[in-house]
Amino acid sequence: MFLLMRRALLLLLLLTGPARADLQLALRPGEELTYRVSWGVLSNAGEIRIAARTETNDRQPCTLVVTTTSTRGFLRGLFQFDARAESVFSDRTGRMLVHTERSAAGKKPTDTMLTFDYGQSRADFRDLIQPAKNQVVALPPGDPLDLITCLVQTRSWNLQPGEQRDVLVMFEEEPYVLTVHALRYETLRTSLGTFNTLVLEPRMEKTAPKGMFKRGSNVRVWISQDARRLPVRFEVEFRFGAGVSTLVQYTAPAVADARPSS
Repeated sequence: MFLLMRRALLLLLLLTGPARADLQLALRPGEELTYRVSWGVLSNAGEIRIAARTETNDRQPCTLVVTTTSTRGFLRGLFQFDARAESVFSDRTGRMLVHTERSAAGKKPTDTMLTFDYGQSRADFRDLIQPAKNQVVALPPGDPLDLITCLVQTRSWNLQPGEQRDVLVMFEEEPYVLTVHALRYETLRTSLGTFNTLVLEPRMEKTAPKGMFKRGSNVRVWISQDARRLPVRFEVEFRFGAGVSTLVQYTAPAVADARPSS
């Protein structure tokens, strides 16, 4: 049972319409969100931190989104896990240019890089630990996001309960389509206050289920309905329990974002 719980928590910690070429990134430089991860009786099982800052890539202005995840408290004594993902987005197009992931968990570290070539509709995947996995992947139409950025990106959408929207997501070298459903409005009480939220649920309906979706997991995100549109909570529900990430600290962007929601 503990082994199953450990794997489930690891999936939660990695939670880091096909978009247009003028995609507007929902995270602004200087913005930072910190989440406490709970699992069952473990109220401090891990931490996820998402931060955005200005970056330059090939002399073009970009936004770098850094997501760090780690186990905490009692669980860390049993299972030490640390990961860092970096996504570079063009400020001109909003498209993801490069995505890297590094993690350390026991004897199974990971170190991968995805570089996108939209002119050729392909992505170059590099596994720096297992080079035999290196490959060039064809990209379907749309602008891909990593999973955690995808979940945060939903804050910029203007969905109403009963509506849905597709988004293209990359998991390592594989692109797949998630359909995000707006379920209902729900009041959520946290240490940061009480929020009126919209509950969203991504489902793998247009691609053969993969990863945790293949194992019957459900993912949900709660978006506050105030001006900040904060992703207040993420949840990954498994058959034997649920891992919950709740926003406990928020830093506003360096410059207020006055752009309309899409």
